[in-house]
Amino acid sequence: MDELEGFYAAALARCPGMGGSRVRALCEALGGGRAAWTAEAEAWREAVPKLPERAVQSALAMRREQPDYPEQLAELCLQKEIRLITIWQSEYPIILKEIFEPPAVLYVRGTPVGDALRCALVGARQMTGYGEAVATELGEKLAAAGLTVVSGGARGIDTCSHKGALRSARAGHGRTVAVLGCGVDVAYPASNRRLFEAILETGGALVSEYVPGTQPLPAFFPARNRIIAGLAQGTVVVEAAQRSGSLITAELALSSGRDVYAVPGSIFSPKSEGCHKLLQQGAKLVQRPADVLEDFGLAEPPASHRSRELPPEQQRVWQVLSFEHPLTLDEIVESLPDGEVSTLAFTLLQMEMEGLVQENERHAYRRMDRQ
Repeated sequence: MDELEGFYAAALARCPGMGGSRVRALCEALGGGRAAWTAEAEAWREAVPKLPERAVQSALAMRREQPDYPEQLAELCLQKEIRLITIWQSEYPIILKEIFEPPAVLYVRGTPVGDALRCALVGARQMTGYGEAVATELGEKLAAAGLTVVSGGARGIDTCSHKGALRSARAGHGRTVAVLGCGVDVAYPASNRRLFEAILETGGALVSEYVPGTQPLPAFFPARNRIIAGLAQGTVVVEAAQRSGSLITAELALSSGRDVYAVPGSIFSPKSEGCHKLLQQGAKLVQRPADVLEDFGLAEPPASHRSRELPPEQQRVWQVLSFEHPLTLDEIVESLPDGEVSTLAFTLLQMEMEGLVQENERHAYRRMDRQ
C-alpha cells in the first residue's frame, strides 16, 4: 500500500461534512485515498449520491488552497511520532467498526490500540470524594486483572480512572488509553500533561480522530464519547448528573450492543442521579470490581495489603486518613499531636512516593487502599 494512502483519506476526513462513513465510501468507490483526494467533484457526487454540497465545496477549497496537505500531514505525524491508522488497516480495532459512524482515521501516540479486552470508565468532572475513590479503585483493579482501561483524559473521574490503571500498568498489568477531544499532541486539560506522559511511558496510548494540533472545542467531546464507548466491550459510569456527557457515552454503548454498568451513590447527591437513572433502565449495578470482571471472564486480583509495619509517624497519619473522603492538610493537622505537624508535609510526601496515599487536584489526601 502507498504509505501516503491514509493521509489522503485523512485530508478528506478533515473537511466539514465529510464524516467517517462518507470518507470510507469515497475511498472504496474510487480506489483508495489518493484516488479519492484527486478525483473530480462529479466523481465524488456519483460515488456518494447524498454527499452534502458543503462537503464537496470544503474539500475542493482545501485541495485548491493546500494541494500538498496530505504530504504535510504525513511529515507532521512523523516528526511528532504520531501513528495514523485507517479503518482499512488490521491495527484498526474491529470492535470500533461496529459503531454508528466509526472514524475513518485514528491518530495514535503510544502503543497502537489493537484488539484487546477493554472497559471504559467515565463520570463527572466535578466529582465527589466518593467518586474519586471508586474510580481510582476500579481503574487499578480492572487493569490489574488484565483489562485496558479506556477513558477521556478529562478532569475528575476520567483522571482518577487513568491514575488507578497506571498503578497497575507500572507493575506490568493492563494499560490505559485516553481518547481525546483534541489532537493527541495537545495536553488538555494542561494539568494532565504529566498524566498523558505516564500513559505513554507505561505502554498505553492517546487516541483521537482529530488532526495533530487541533484545539479542544465543546462540539468535539460528544463525538469523542462515541469512540470511548466504541473501543470498549463495557462502559462503567461512576458519577453522573441527570444530563451529562457520561450518560451520552452510556447511551452510545447501549446503541452498539455493549454492556453498561453504573455505580450507585447517595440518593441525596445530584452527582449520582444519572447513575441511578441508568440502574432503573437496567444497567448492571457495580459494588466491587468483580461485578465488572466476571462479565469479561476475569477474576478480581487479591486485595492489596500493607506488607510491613509503618514508622510511627506514618502510622498515625494513616489512621487519620480515609479511603473514601480525602482530607486537606488542615484537616489532618487537627487530628495529629502538635509535635508532628511540622513534619507532616514530609511524611505525606514519603507516603505518596511509597504508594500509600494520593494527593488529588484539591490538594487533599486519601489512602490508596481500604485496609
